[in-house]
Amino acid sequence: MQRWLRGLTRLAALALLASPGVSAAQQDDASVYRERFERFMRDPTNFAYEPVEPVTGVRRYRPIAQVRPGESRIDATALESAVRYAEANRSTAFIVWRDGRLESEQYFGGTRANTLLPSKSLSKPLTAIAVGRAIVLGHIRSLDQPVADFIHEWRGTDRATMRIRHLLDMRSGLLDQGFSPDPNHPWNQAFLGLDHGRYIVEHYPLTHSPGTRYGYANAPSELVALVIERATGRRYADFIGREVLRPIGAQGGEIWINRAGGLAHSGCCLMLPAQDWLRMAILLINDGRVGNRRLLSRGYVAEMLRGTPENRHYGLGVWLGSPWQERRGFGAPGAPGPQVLHSAPYRDPGLYLFDGNASQTVHISPAHRLIILRMGANPPRSPEWDNAYLPNLLIDGLRRR
Repeated sequence: MQRWLRGLTRLAALALLASPGVSAAQQDDASVYRERFERFMRDPTNFAYEPVEPVTGVRRYRPIAQVRPGESRIDATALESAVRYAEANRSTAFIVWRDGRLESEQYFGGTRANTLLPSKSLSKPLTAIAVGRAIVLGHIRSLDQPVADFIHEWRGTDRATMRIRHLLDMRSGLLDQGFSPDPNHPWNQAFLGLDHGRYIVEHYPLTHSPGTRYGYANAPSELVALVIERATGRRYADFIGREVLRPIGAQGGEIWINRAGGLAHSGCCLMLPAQDWLRMAILLINDGRVGNRRLLSRGYVAEMLRGTPENRHYGLGVWLGSPWQERRGFGAPGAPGPQVLHSAPYRDPGLYLFDGNASQTVHISPAHRLIILRMGANPPRSPEWDNAYLPNLLIDGLRRR
């Protein structure tokens, strides 16, 4: 299989290089793309992002305070069971936050509190936060502003009806996410290409009218970086660093860009310490405020937590815990594909979560002001990872305490 893939990528590259009028720069790009594609096919789960661009955090970082000995508000047995579950499921970081303080902060396998961890689709809630911040600053009018106001190439096309919210709630109408061993497939070009934003704008397929169907994909989230850059005149990394991460007290890190000086991958591929993702969840549980400062407009977080008729379990970059469904996929409701187990309804019906590849989760319970973060590699296949286990275990532990 690997030999066949290498042969396929070489044939594709040779076909490009043999085309008349191909410049030296295009030949170099084809070579880089071929190398990226081969690395991705060898091990998609551990693909190294390069080049990267810094995402600034605060100058003087202050970790979130731990609860004092004897003041924990969660039953000790429940906390111990949660830590064991996280460790058994190949976690690198596990954090439990309750109403302002850390009840538990554990790192595994050499990971530390300042280790930059790959976010994968945990980045998608950040795209919604970035848009909300741009609205407050006056760069974007509203969630219902046409994307074509910023991606002018779409004016007068069948994509002109797409709204900003459609990039966030996965109703863009763009081709659903999938996997292909073909180096020329849109999924690979839109992820690995050296000008992936331009490719998505000009070539990525539109399969449905915008706003009419839910279809989970990286492409619409990747376009958020382009919209933010055109709306603000600033680099995506600079915008999220200065307008989101610094105000919430985050350490910062780095983000994959398609080439030196190119577009950031906003739909994935941001690398931050675990506490930075926790701080984003705290921002949402506090309705978009940091202390007395409002980063997101009143009601914006509630808008993020509103499902759609096309998928009642997905809001703006976040997954909704209710109504309960034992198995929930990432794709369109009823579509084939991996299904995430939820063995029981969440104890807090208002719970919502960030949910990324490899079962990287940030569960947020507004009723209990409880946040549970788990980052790491894919859990073992058996016993199966259960998205409901940790929050229900710890909410029950709160009640016992």
